[in-house]
Amino acid sequence: MSDPIDTWTDRLRDTAPGIEENRARAFVHDLYTAAQNDLGEEVAEADYEREE
Repeated sequence: MSDPIDTWTDRLRDTAPGIEENRARAFVHDLYTAAQNDLGEEVAEADYEREE
């Protein structure tokens, strides 16, 4: 499976060709990390609700 950071960095650079690769990668990495954290919180909350 390909790295989602690479995939989304390429897509971002296709959409905004003037953005530098390192800036695009940093943005995608930060966004991906935030999304994973939010998802983890939602899963934890759902598990907690299910256990009550």
